[in-house]
Amino acid sequence: YFGSLRLNDEFITTVQQRGAAIIKARKLSSALSAASSACDHIRDWVLGTPEGTWVSMGVYSDGSYNVPPGLIYSFPVTCRNGEWTIVQGLQIDDFSRKKLDATADELSEEKSLAYSCLN
Repeated sequence: YFGSLRLNDEFITTVQQRGAAIIKARKLSSALSAASSACDHIRDWVLGTPEGTWVSMGVYSDGSYNVPPGLIYSFPVTCRNGEWTIVQGLQIDDFSRKKLDATADELSEEKSLAYSCLN
């Protein structure tokens, strides 16, 4: 999952800009794409993932892959009977580790900011 994909800056930039690319190409909002992804997410969660497969899903971190506990983070998961389980033991290369850590740092900052607004 994390380590098996050789991600480079061009690929990451493309993924980060996908919403803008959809709007530019279709001259429409990317909302349909987001709605489709939400449907896929709920389908996998409720109906389960096929045996031997997993999906990426934003779930509460339990500390897996050194992501701070309590963050909502995208993990490889399997789903069964309406419950999700984080897949353990996938190899992470150095490049991916740095990206994962940077994302966790950013999410931690956003979480702190959100909580500060509640006071």
